[in-house]
Amino acid sequence: MTFAAAQQGPSSPGPEIIERRPFGPVAREVSLIGQGTWYIDDAHRPTAVAALRRGLDLGMTHIDTAEMYGDAELVVGEAIAGRRDEVFLVSKVLPSNASRSGTVAACEQSLARLRTDRLDCYLLHWRGSHPLEETFAGFARLREQGKILSWGVSNFDVPDLDAAWKADGGGQIACNQVLYHLGERAIEHAVMPWCEEHGVAVVAYSPFGHDDFPGPHTPGGRLLEEIAANHGATARQVALRFLLRAPNVFAIPKSSSPDHAAENASAGSLQLTQAELARIDAAFPLGSKPSRLPML
Repeated sequence: MTFAAAQQGPSSPGPEIIERRPFGPVAREVSLIGQGTWYIDDAHRPTAVAALRRGLDLGMTHIDTAEMYGDAELVVGEAIAGRRDEVFLVSKVLPSNASRSGTVAACEQSLARLRTDRLDCYLLHWRGSHPLEETFAGFARLREQGKILSWGVSNFDVPDLDAAWKADGGGQIACNQVLYHLGERAIEHAVMPWCEEHGVAVVAYSPFGHDDFPGPHTPGGRLLEEIAANHGATARQVALRFLLRAPNVFAIPKSSSPDHAAENASAGSLQLTQAELARIDAAFPLGSKPSRLPML
């Protein structure tokens, strides 16, 4: 395997117990399985809200959204009403808005849509034309005001991470949110080792791919189904648990129904053997290092 595997189980059995891990330099442990919200506003609103609340009930308290995601922040705001203190809430600023003043204004608009006074972490969605120093100055101002408690980046390759580390003086980046699923493991080449070395959390978005999860009639899909059957689990739970084998990795699968939320949460109690991890690793090979980090 490309890096040392780590398999940590929940503190007690049951899908309602989700393992928590240190989240970069943030002085708080975060649920390793969270909830993504890209396209959640396309779903039936009451069902989407119920899915997020079911996820919270099961311990998936890390909720990720973004100003780019249409009305997703409104859906999240409705879902977390009365439960804000349970949630590790993350949103993202668009690069086009990421000047010093633009970052502050964008965050304030996100806070209004989310109906909260603070974000637990605020991310630069991807690197754009505004200097990182300007964006980080906006982050610093927001943190001084108590409107964000930490900040991070998204879709950053190693050169971007190096630039960010230099721009902020080192040690402030909480996480790097990146595309990561069985068919797209490019971050394992350099991004994951960089983040591990620098104490930065890795958050996997689209952990089941984008409408291309391995089908049950494909070789990889059959393997996932076989391993799942041995554990009384599902293929998606097996895939999710494989991605979480490194100790600084988190995942934010989207659920548009309460049943899907429960399925995702149950992956938290799944324990894969080293032999099973090795078989999955071989079935979905890492591949060569791309010239650019993939993103959606």
